[in-house]
Amino acid sequence: MWTHRSWQGRLLPHPLPAQERLRHYAGWCDAVEGNTTFYATPARETAASWAEQTGPDFRFVLKLPKVVTHERRLADVDQPMRAFLDAIEPLGSRAYALWVQLPGSFRPDDVPSLARFLRRLPAAHRPAVEVRDPAFFTDPHATRLLEAALAETDAEWIPFDTTAFFTDPPTSDAERDAWTKKPRMPSRTVALTDRPIVRYLGRDDPTRTVEGWRRWVDVAAEWLREGRSPTVFIHTPDNADAPTLARRFHDEVRARVPELAPLPEPIPVEPTTLF
Repeated sequence: MWTHRSWQGRLLPHPLPAQERLRHYAGWCDAVEGNTTFYATPARETAASWAEQTGPDFRFVLKLPKVVTHERRLADVDQPMRAFLDAIEPLGSRAYALWVQLPGSFRPDDVPSLARFLRRLPAAHRPAVEVRDPAFFTDPHATRLLEAALAETDAEWIPFDTTAFFTDPPTSDAERDAWTKKPRMPSRTVALTDRPIVRYLGRDDPTRTVEGWRRWVDVAAEWLREGRSPTVFIHTPDNADAPTLARRFHDEVRARVPELAPLPEPIPVEPTTLF
């Protein structure tokens, strides 16, 4: 997402026309998770507007439509995939990765269907897969099976790290809501490609969020030293301070790897006036 009610007037100007919201978000962060594409394929004109609001190095990690991943489970999806790829074509290289988020019911026995699906994707698009069955993390055979399928097409495995979030019981309404909805995923810090992607969920208390990401600072710094280009998304249950936390994470990594380029400077939020 690139707009959030609690950011309005605080991190982003308010009100903002729709065609300016992403531009202002891109002043804070240089990547975004495309969650809305899970629910509906955007119009080409919408994707063209996204391209106009962002620089050529901005990264969209776009979730595939649920009809592809959840309803048809990667089978008989040529038509919705053609429509989706045509819609996002205006993004060009900004379409950094196709996010294949699979349901918790996707088991190791289903890996052959994933392998077939990945082989059919155009080479111009790089897939990144998120699985939620714990067996992929705890069963060495299942891990090797999935890694082999991903390696065949240079696809990445996206870990969704919720370990810090589930360390202690929730203490806010947003945390209680997330407690019932977010998956309890084992930790994984292995990169398969030169473009690893990480999703991290902290707590509404920024101090707890920072404490929980310490190992990811080490991992991201090491990936950069290895010549990889990681993308890390920082979430909290209420996401109220997600952009500032993302920038803090980037700063901590940059302190370890000074050659890492700084993030852009946010567009100033003009003070509210009467006239």
